[in-house]
Amino acid sequence: MEKITESASKYRHLEQMSTLELLSNINAEDQSVPHAVARAIPQVEALVEAIVPKMKEGGRLFYIGAGTSGRLGILDASEIPPTFGAPPDWVIGIIAGGDTAIRKAVENAEDSEMQAWLDLKAWQIDKLDTVIGIAASGTTPYVVHGLRACRDAGITTGCITCNPGAPVLEEADYPVLAVVGPEFVTGSTRMKAGTAQKLLLNMISTAVMIRLGRIKDNKMVDMHLTNAKLIDRGSRMVAESTGLEYESSRKLLLEYGSVREAVRQVVKN
Repeated sequence: MEKITESASKYRHLEQMSTLELLSNINAEDQSVPHAVARAIPQVEALVEAIVPKMKEGGRLFYIGAGTSGRLGILDASEIPPTFGAPPDWVIGIIAGGDTAIRKAVENAEDSEMQAWLDLKAWQIDKLDTVIGIAASGTTPYVVHGLRACRDAGITTGCITCNPGAPVLEEADYPVLAVVGPEFVTGSTRMKAGTAQKLLLNMISTAVMIRLGRIKDNKMVDMHLTNAKLIDRGSRMVAESTGLEYESSRKLLLEYGSVREAVRQVVKN
């Protein structure tokens, strides 16, 4: 199979370029990524529409991936609780090689055909859950065989890849394909492919959380108040919604623990 993500960069002799040339050329390539993502929106829509009703019934969303793809899944999953006030087991990122692989490559981890399913079974995965395999090349055994095992078990699957005709597309009920073309540095899929994956994950998880009611108007009313910046933001949100002064809003926010609950108390009274 021809892998676009592995095809030669259209730029030659990078080591001879000036810093300005390097940066300008990288930026020029990056500008193609949003267009590739835009073409995938109908596929993303179908995936989100499949995820939401299952999560409303108590299902969870899993990401599986290796290397950069796995790290991006973990990054997206880790942002869900603080941003949307969602339980930490609503969206779960799993990387080939386990937590060690988040910071350091684990040799041969992505080549296992069985490990992804074992990793998922440790979470007591069931038919209410959805599993999205993330693989720029679309050939990673950990991801391809993990999705195949999920489908065999009747679990809904999706994928995010950047290679047309990739095997992972055949294992996904809801495939998402963003063809970003060759990388600036040949085969370095942490670049354009990684950027496309990050944009798609942003879209999927944000749309799902909004559809699940975790946003009010355009505000993060359930965000965790983990630092002074977020407390200040939340206080201003309460003040805007209720007409109260800032200090009164801040006091209410800290008392009730979320913008949503603080505003609800004012409206109720």
